[in-house]
Amino acid sequence: MAVVIAVVVGLAGCSSTGGKRAEEAREQGASGKANVTTPRWKVAMVTHSGDGDTYWDIVQSGAKQAAAKDNIEFLYSHDKEAGRQAQLVQAAIDKKVDGLIVTLAKPSAMKKVVKKAVKAGIPVITINSGQAESKEFGALTHIGQDEVLAGEAVGRELNDRGRKKALCLLHEQGNVGHEQRCEGIKKTFDGKVEDLYVEGTNMPGVQSSVEAKLQSDKKVDTVVTLGAPFAATAAEAKKDAGSKAEIDTFDLNAKVATGLKDGTIGFAVDQQPYMQGYESVDLLWLYRYNRDMLGGGKPVLTGPQILTKKDAGKLEELTKRGTR
Repeated sequence: MAVVIAVVVGLAGCSSTGGKRAEEAREQGASGKANVTTPRWKVAMVTHSGDGDTYWDIVQSGAKQAAAKDNIEFLYSHDKEAGRQAQLVQAAIDKKVDGLIVTLAKPSAMKKVVKKAVKAGIPVITINSGQAESKEFGALTHIGQDEVLAGEAVGRELNDRGRKKALCLLHEQGNVGHEQRCEGIKKTFDGKVEDLYVEGTNMPGVQSSVEAKLQSDKKVDTVVTLGAPFAATAAEAKKDAGSKAEIDTFDLNAKVATGLKDGTIGFAVDQQPYMQGYESVDLLWLYRYNRDMLGGGKPVLTGPQILTKKDAGKLEELTKRGTR
């Protein structure tokens, strides 16, 4: 009996301090102090992001915190044009990085250079986009959201809300992940889905395109944007068009959290970008140090998570911190 009591007390002690220790570890990582004694490895992340995309600021926030904790030199570069993104991956190979994190929004353009990195002995993890191609290209694993499943979750949510016709707003032509999101919505939504392609780098153009569509088709009762920065723009277009359509979105930022709170946005689908950045860096450290691999190399899912008005209060606090 004494042994049992001792074990229980011991476990209680761990439980009571776990939160404090986790917070101390987070603060230590944020301060730039490493928690490990391994060599200072160099990890590069190369994404398909355009300039000013707040989503990737959150990914970087997670990656940088893991890098600080793991004594890793973190290098970030990006280009929305697939050919130039491939060139940035080649530059990382030339720098002989110890690990590579890459997105595959346009897989065919990235295949050759990713395989080249793997052949050079650089462990590669894909994040965010390219789940279907990740293993084929030689990556250790993929960390992100299954885009079709995320779209299916949206379709079911729209059904629950009694929606009948939705616009799926695609802001980057050729992005397979975006196409998969719309495909998933169409699989489960009982209403009609119409794709609307816009040029995501031209926000005034995005707004005018959405406004024109809402004015010409009064049956549209939902606009689903595929990125958080486009939700507020769609909401402005709705107002100018005099439409009653609900604005819903993939991804989260401070404006979306505020929109959930005040009702200008119905719901958001979060794939947890902070986690994608943090886990990809941390997993490369674990792989180099101990040959550890989450999920046996199968995709590690970070979403989808449906967020609504009830979540808005806490989300506002976290978005200000730059982690959601």
